[in-house]
Amino acid sequence: MRHRVSGRRFDRSGGHRKMMFRTLVTDFLKHGHVKTTAAKAREVRPMAEKMVTLGKTGSLHARRQAAAFITEDSVVRSVFDDIADRYKDRPGGYTRITKLGPRKGDASEMALLELV
Repeated sequence: MRHRVSGRRFDRSGGHRKMMFRTLVTDFLKHGHVKTTAAKAREVRPMAEKMVTLGKTGSLHARRQAAAFITEDSVVRSVFDDIADRYKDRPGGYTRITKLGPRKGDASEMALLELV
């Protein structure tokens, strides 16, 4: 039993799962939206919102924390310059998950994760 154990494993090792999340967050912040499974979207959402919050902070320490997670330097610059300015008055809730229905191949529930 997995009582009080948070997070989904996605049948991957810890390093693979962490890299998958980092790549999803990077692509999401680069393009503003990403189409993925609903379970992955729910797992990635808090990480993406944390990156936007770090961008709003704007300090050198926050920039280094974001650069340690986001895999592309251009996306880090974009978060701190463009995305942070767009959400400077918003206290949170920067993302939206829209369900798209089942995937044709394996009937996995798909979702669109996008910036509000």
